[in-house]
Amino acid sequence: MSFTNKVILITGAAGGLGSTAALTLAKLGATIILLDKNLPKLETLYDKILAENGVEPILYPFDLAGASENDYVELAQRIDEKYGALHGILHSAVEFSSFTPLIQHGTKEWGHTLNVNLNAPFLLTRVLLPVLQKAQHASIVFTSDSSARLAPAYSGAYGVSKVALEGFAHVLAQELEAAGKIRVNTFVPSPVDSPLRKRAYPAEDKSKLPAMDSLAPFYAYLFGDNLGVTGQVIDAQNFKL
Repeated sequence: MSFTNKVILITGAAGGLGSTAALTLAKLGATIILLDKNLPKLETLYDKILAENGVEPILYPFDLAGASENDYVELAQRIDEKYGALHGILHSAVEFSSFTPLIQHGTKEWGHTLNVNLNAPFLLTRVLLPVLQKAQHASIVFTSDSSARLAPAYSGAYGVSKVALEGFAHVLAQELEAAGKIRVNTFVPSPVDSPLRKRAYPAEDKSKLPAMDSLAPFYAYLFGDNLGVTGQVIDAQNFKL
């Protein structure tokens, strides 16, 4: 599967799953725009991609929660001017602090979580849709969470944001389906030994979990031209590639 000449933007690229996806797709030939607020980690990922013979990525330090709408528009303009089209977006950035009863949930934490997990994907997708429409085929992938997508007790703003994000993805997929150019799907990774998993379940025996790179085939599938589905929730635990 070749991704030569494809340009794909990944949010939360410095995180565990974001960096896994970036490395996977860069090694397949895609030019990856690495978007994250953590520049040192982006630089480390940049070096790793080059060391493993991936296509040289683009670093784009960006604070999803703190950016203004003009910052989002400027990002879209820069991508349009440099590449002329965008072939994919992976929304992998996530904000999670801890499982918290709603009665103890702070207002500031609630707003910040929704900004990163829901409002930022909306803003970024909206400003980049015209650039995605310039590609022959494009794919938008939203990342959910198997433990939070049904909003269990104590999942707080994190759980609410994942439920809302899946709803947003469904609405967007239906709106874009008729044109047949942009696929929109939600990816639910299986539990893996990731930084987020360690933060959420600190007492869990992580030696029993698969490594993050076990998800690599899913990222290749989700952004490959052979993917013909849209509006779907693809759960890595029960989806057969």
